[in-house]
Parts: sequence; structure tokens; C-alpha cells
Amino acid sequence: MPVPVINLAQMREWERATWAAGQTEAGVIRRVGEQIAACALQLTRAGDAILILAGKGHNGDDARAAHKYMPDRHAEILNVTDPETALAEFQRRTGILPVSGLSTSKEDGLEACPALLIDGLFGIGLDRPLDDGWKAFITAINQSKIPVLAVDVPSGLNADTGEVQGAAIEAAVTLTVGAPKTGLLAQGAWPFVGRLEVAADVGLVPCPHHTGLSWTLPGDFAGFPPRRAVAAHKGSFGHLAVVAGSFGFHGAAVLAARGAQRAQPGLVTLFTHEEVYHPIASQLQAVMVNLWKPEIKLFDDASVILIGPGLAAPNLPDDIKAFTRRLWRDAELPVIVDASALDWLAPHTLARERIRVITPHPGEAARLLNTTAQQVQADRVQAVREISRRFGNCWVALKGHQTLIGRNDGEIFVNPSGNPHLAQGGSGDVLAGFIAGLLAQPALQADIDRTLRYAVWQHGRAADQLQATRANWIVEDLPGELGNLTQ
Repeated sequence: MPVPVINLAQMREWERATWAAGQTEAGVIRRVGEQIAACALQLTRAGDAILILAGKGHNGDDARAAHKYMPDRHAEILNVTDPETALAEFQRRTGILPVSGLSTSKEDGLEACPALLIDGLFGIGLDRPLDDGWKAFITAINQSKIPVLAVDVPSGLNADTGEVQGAAIEAAVTLTVGAPKTGLLAQGAWPFVGRLEVAADVGLVPCPHHTGLSWTLPGDFAGFPPRRAVAAHKGSFGHLAVVAGSFGFHGAAVLAARGAQRAQPGLVTLFTHEEVYHPIASQLQAVMVNLWKPEIKLFDDASVILIGPGLAAPNLPDDIKAFTRRLWRDAELPVIVDASALDWLAPHTLARERIRVITPHPGEAARLLNTTAQQVQADRVQAVREISRRFGNCWVALKGHQTLIGRNDGEIFVNPSGNPHLAQGGSGDVLAGFIAGLLAQPALQADIDRTLRYAVWQHGRAADQLQATRANWIVEDLPGELGNLTQ
């Protein structure tokens, strides 16, 4: 089950409910320590040195609890009560000289530089600006450039607002306990939070809160997509029609088609313009490629339609724009609109049962809302709600860091997967195709929010897998990983 994004007061109430149910703080701390250790093991290799920076509160207790679960790492604990004293010890243990800031070797009489720091200095309860001593200590940690795993929240960051309390740890990964805190999702907090992960199973009772914003967990997709019937045939899994590609942008059509194929719909037909027909058709085998014409009847033959990837040539005829608006308004089958075609939509009220999906990045979302990308990023949840409201309560996948999936009413889901290396031209085309390929299948239209979440999660997870194995991967590699990754 996804977990809600909560504030500090809700987290405290959740903890009180847990203690009232008979669970002990010591039991939760032990399980948090196990998960911190598991995350640290993933970030390091056998024999690596790990330095645990433990404060005097429960955040420090959580960090200290991880020590005994890392037997093949050289883990040490630095208990921090006075930051000025701790700074000198930190410099000694890491080999960071206090003046030059340069690293030295073990032969100089200093400890081996850790491969990872675990930040357990301050937890979610910090609500005051840090003094100069703490700011100097945190600055030294950041300047060391040693990767940091932050426990629950990067020290110095306000868990409710995401504001920096004078200085804050710049973590590579933040492992938050129980559920994400609201401040961790704030745009201003992203440089400090790094990759956000959730230690959801730590012995707390089920979360008593429902906030309308939930964090997707990989386990949400256990048994999904459902097993196919043994006697099924290609007619059982739908027919996707894709309208994509124009002069100078034919590759987007190919990428969308390949993304769609990885969802394994029964059939895929791509309609494109005559001037790019040959370069597109020559790169596809199982996908049928036809010429797009204004009078074409997609409503009768398809189970879902995707329109938009690669339709960016400046000389496109107006009839395709009118076709897109008519499709959005009138088609009874699901319609996914992506990329340049988003600019052709007009606000419209739709029948409640119509499935409509749009997949804007922040710049495209800004154009839909007649605002700026900065304003969209400042309140991404509200942007999803407002776009959906304007365009008929459609489903919105607002792409970017922590992609949001939702609409004007109901739950909005935050996607946890993906990394900055997805910031390559064509990655959105692959995602649009994969979404459409899934929604072409009648069985997956019945649970649309899960289908959309799964598509976005797989897309990000594929990028994570590629980054873990090939630092120089390109978008053309992405479709090959889609749909092949488990929890």
C-alpha cells in the first residue's frame, strides 16, 4: 500500500498511537537501524569505511542502531554533542585538513576516508536556527564531498517546510522513517534530500492519516500487471493507435512505438506524415506504420490512441490540431496526449467515464495553465489539480523529479523511482508509449490509477537499473528495460 505524505504533528500522533498499541521505542529503533544498514550496504562495498554521525536524540539512536548490522564494513560511530569538538574529530577521522581542505593518506597518521557518512545529527524535531558551531560542522561535512545517507531528514532541514535552518546536510540519499514528511518534497529541499527513500516497515501501527498525497512503494505493484489467461490471443490485449512523428522529429515516434511494445499490447499501428514515413517504418518491424490523413478513422479500429510525440515541426497542417481537439472531446476510447499536442488542447468538460491522460513536463504544464514553470514547480500538487480541472478532470502525469500522478479529485501519488540521467531528449516519448501500450489493454483500463503509477514507476526504475550498470546509457537503451523490473 502507498503511504501518505504527512507533517510533523501527524508523525508524532502516529508514534503515540504505536506506543499505545504496545510497541516499544526500542523495537522501532532496532528495525530502523536494520533498514539504515541495508541502505548503507547498497551504497557501499565490502570493506568500505562508514562513519556514523550520531546526535544525542532519537535520530542519533536510529543511526547508532545500524552499526551492528554492517559486519563486513568498517563502521565507526562519532557521537556528537558539541559541534566544535566533533569538527576536529571529524577532520581527523576523514583525513580532511582543517585549513587546506585536502585529503591525506593513512601514512600521514589519519584514518581512511569513509566511503559513506550516516547523518543522525538532528531529526524531524529541529525547529530552530542552528548556531555557528553547528553551521561550521555541517559546512565541513558538505565540503568533504563524502556521500551522505541522512536518517529521516537531512540535519538542519525543517521537516514541515523544507526550509534550511541556517545550514543543512546535502545528502545523496535520505531514508525517511514511516512516511515522507511534507518538507522533504518541497522544491527548495531537493538539493539537500537527494534521493528520497522510505523505511515503511519499522513496526509502526498502520498510519492513521489520509492526506490526499501518497508516496508510491514498489510493493504496490505486487502481482501487477495481472497474469494473462493461457488461451489469450492478440485481440485480448487491445490495439494501440499512435499519431506521431514529423520532419526533424521522426525519432520520437520510433521511441514511443518501442516504449509501447514493451507493454505488450496486441497490436500497435503508428500513423505519421509522408515526409518521415520511410525513416520511421525502416526502424520498426512488428509495429504497423501507415500514413496519417485527416479523414482517417481511428475511433473504430483502436482501443486507445496516443497523439503527440514528435509532432513539433513548424509546418504541421492545422487539420491535425483540429483532429486532436475533436479526439479529446468526442472519442469514447482512452486518449493520451503528449508533447507538442498538449498545446492544441482547449479546456473542455468531459463525460466522467471518459479516460483522458496528459503527460506534461513543467514547461508544458505552465503553458496549459498560462503561468511559468517556476510557479508550477512551487506547488506541483496544485498544478496537477488545476490542469485536470481545466481539461475535463483528466489524469495528469506531471513529469520531473518525483513525478506526480493524479487528477482534480482523489488521491495524488508521488513516484519514487528515476534519476537525473532521465533528463535526455526522448525519455518522455518512451514513457508516453509505455503508458499507451498498457492502457490499450482492456484489463488494465479498469484500474487506471494503478496502471499509470506502474508505468511511471517502471520508467524510472528502468533508468535506475541502467544507471547502476552503465553510466553512459542513452535513451535508446531505455525501452529494453521497461516492464522487466520487479519490486
